[in-house]
Amino acid sequence: MCGRFVSSSAPDEIARYFGVDAIGEKVLEPNYNTAPSSDVYAIRERDDQRVLDALHWGLVPFWAKDLKIGNRMINARSETVAEKSSFKRAFAKRRCIIPVDGFYEWEKVAGRKHKQPWYIQRRDGDPFAFAGLWEVWRGPDRDGSAEIHSCTIITGAANDSMAEIHDRMPVMLPPDAWDTWLDPDAADIELLSRYLVAAPSELLVKHRVSPEVNNARNRGAHLIEPYEPDSPTLPLDSA
Repeated sequence: MCGRFVSSSAPDEIARYFGVDAIGEKVLEPNYNTAPSSDVYAIRERDDQRVLDALHWGLVPFWAKDLKIGNRMINARSETVAEKSSFKRAFAKRRCIIPVDGFYEWEKVAGRKHKQPWYIQRRDGDPFAFAGLWEVWRGPDRDGSAEIHSCTIITGAANDSMAEIHDRMPVMLPPDAWDTWLDPDAADIELLSRYLVAAPSELLVKHRVSPEVNNARNRGAHLIEPYEPDSPTLPLDSA
């Protein structure tokens, strides 16, 4: 799964890298520990423009009775995203890219009660283009008074590098997939599904980080600094 990530780049930097045409009004503060239910940047194609917006992380289907369902839908499995009722409508028409500077994953360690967090980023320092989906929810009365735009991150089986820590990882789109992925008129499910594969292991580098990242209230840049488990123990919260 993908449950925490780093979003520290300014919107204009993201726009340049991803060829964005327009930036939404909401600007997010740099966050080195972005957690579910936060607003996150997402790139969508709207009115033939590539737009960077801030969306609620945790997809809320149009048929949901309330927002709470989004807490269970921060990720969509690549193996079932085209068929599962919660995601198939968005997969067919509402795909997005979630720009991420790096992400965290937790490793089970024999003999230790708490898992060890790792930070994963691109070897070249560029941002990841996570494959995502988005939806619009207008509340139970459907009168448009509570319109929420939300998103989810697609995950798949881990590559060899990530498998050392966890058996799943976010789907990362290469630049030559961006146009098709964002195009709402691209309806070839078989073609779209070909993008839902693990990125090459050589794309990634990873290192252990402090257990401070377990607490979503901690959001500073120090969280991504390398950490040795034999360092003085810090207070732990469940990941």
